[in-house]
Amino acid sequence: MRTVLISLVVLALALVAGDRVAVVLAQNEIGRRIATEYTLSPEPEVSIGGFPFLTQAAEGRYPDVDIRVGDWTDQNISVRDLEVALRDVTAPLTDLLGGRTDTMVAATATATARVPYETVRDYAPEGVETIAEGPDGLRVTGTFSIEGIPVPATVVVSVAPIEDGIAVTPVSVQRAGGGGPTISLALLRGALTFTVPLRQLPMGARLTAITPGPQGLLVTAVANQVHFSDLP
Repeated sequence: MRTVLISLVVLALALVAGDRVAVVLAQNEIGRRIATEYTLSPEPEVSIGGFPFLTQAAEGRYPDVDIRVGDWTDQNISVRDLEVALRDVTAPLTDLLGGRTDTMVAATATATARVPYETVRDYAPEGVETIAEGPDGLRVTGTFSIEGIPVPATVVVSVAPIEDGIAVTPVSVQRAGGGGPTISLALLRGALTFTVPLRQLPMGARLTAITPGPQGLLVTAVANQVHFSDLP
């Protein structure tokens, strides 16, 4: 009886070890594929959730595949802390281990990243000095031309996803120091409305939400029915 139990334990350990080896091979292959397509260095970290992996592999269906890219640059813009969560992924294990990740399909892909405020400022009009999160929203400070007159002011702006990227629009304004005449918001909108061109994130995800944070804009993008064969 003892011999049988020992044999079962050894077999279980062997199965677990084999399962972990298979999942590491699959994760590495996905990481290599993405790194090649997007010229990333180092390769992104890939994590395939669920246990056992071989059961998922036998079905060719993986509920959770998370990809951590880190810093990413494209379209002359850089983002940080980029992560992509793939859900309900289908792909044959033989293809993954054979280097054919192009057969992978994800029902949904949700990307999150941070756009630093210094990057946002690069696309702001002349006169903008600082962009930072404030108690009443995202604040832009600087000296702005109002009918040809330079006026120092603090402006609260809104940020929203649009087809071309992130739209930044003034919503309220106050003179520096709180004094002086009221500044026309309509006049400022023409001078201070601008776009940060973030059209597309990896996996073809499109911007859906933007939230100001302490160190930058936290952006979320979503895509449906993502085919790895369609990667650029």
